[in-house]
Amino acid sequence: MMNYQNFFTAALERLQEERRYRVFADIERIAGQFPTALWHSPEGTRKITVWCSNDYLGMGQSRDVTRAMVETAWRLGTGAGGTRNISGNSHPIVELEAELADLHGKEAGLVFTSGYVSNQTGISTLAKLIPDCLILSDALNHNSMIEGVRQSGCDKVIFRHNDLDHLEELLKAAGDRPKLIVFESVYSMDGDIAPIHAICDLAERYNAMTYLDEVHAVGMYGPRGGGIAERDGAMHRVDVIEGTLGKAFGVMGGYLTGTKAVMDAIRSFAPGFIFTTALPPAVAAAATASIRHLKASGAERQKHQRQVARTKAVLAGVGIPVMDTVTHIVPVMVGNAEACKAASDRLLERHGIYIQPINYPTVPRGTERLRITPGPLHTDEHINALAAALVEVWTALKLPLQPKAQAAE
Repeated sequence: MMNYQNFFTAALERLQEERRYRVFADIERIAGQFPTALWHSPEGTRKITVWCSNDYLGMGQSRDVTRAMVETAWRLGTGAGGTRNISGNSHPIVELEAELADLHGKEAGLVFTSGYVSNQTGISTLAKLIPDCLILSDALNHNSMIEGVRQSGCDKVIFRHNDLDHLEELLKAAGDRPKLIVFESVYSMDGDIAPIHAICDLAERYNAMTYLDEVHAVGMYGPRGGGIAERDGAMHRVDVIEGTLGKAFGVMGGYLTGTKAVMDAIRSFAPGFIFTTALPPAVAAAATASIRHLKASGAERQKHQRQVARTKAVLAGVGIPVMDTVTHIVPVMVGNAEACKAASDRLLERHGIYIQPINYPTVPRGTERLRITPGPLHTDEHINALAAALVEVWTALKLPLQPKAQAAE
């Protein structure tokens, strides 16, 4: 008799042997006290400090945002009632899509249940609708983009990360066939930035369409939080801009923005839009409140950048191997999966600091790391405590510290 359970048990055992088995901490966020949270461990409940949240600006704790969600739920109920094709558009989603189109300077927006879905279904649908489309994809694109490329069934080529010469070589070789370049603005593991203007220059020269993922940049950069493309004055040059409502905006959901024709085509043909339940009205209203606030206020972004810079300087000053980045992502390199997990466990259990280990396949083997995301609500005292805890952990695990003179350069 076939024992199906053995297949799953064996797969899990392989993950554990490779030190890739993921363990999720039982964490309870406390509204109004971010980055403090409660950790429910086998030994009991204790307060911890979260250092790896993608709620980059703490907007998930904002009273304006939570009030919009609660009041809308009281007025309209909790769920959307089904897909938008069956239940129609809830008015809060109509308002949200208009707000997103305005944020990115586009004609229209389209909201999805997550950033993953907006990438996966957006890229695959776009490419399918372009006859004989060739997709040119950056080597470090997120899994959701990779899946979108794969599900399109179109020809694809991978260009070396941010390598303009390689991209041009591939564009030139493609000739006159239709082409779609898909890339990100901020790459979330190494914290580097795409040369958006230069990629758009190539797209115009070789008659290609551009698709930009701004999920780690929306809310964070630009005068109104429109992302790196807004900061660099490039929004009008990019055909489709994708983003998320679940990171800097502090809610959940994903979206696309572009021309009315492109958004309407995706709305009409994308299975990931047509056949899935819509975002609840309360979630849409909360996202709109967050976007409107960050369009008008730069205070959160300014404080965020200040605390990011201080975190980098303090950690480097005590010899912690921080990867040099130009963004808010602060990767601390470990280089070994087992040591990375041990460092994460010790930080949580001994110091009450939560930083999830980042291992393969999220990053290549040998580049395992702790990915730290400082925010405007992390105080100087939080930063000093983090530095002291990391030094203790590095010393206890016999991990190499950088010479302090080198770290201070």
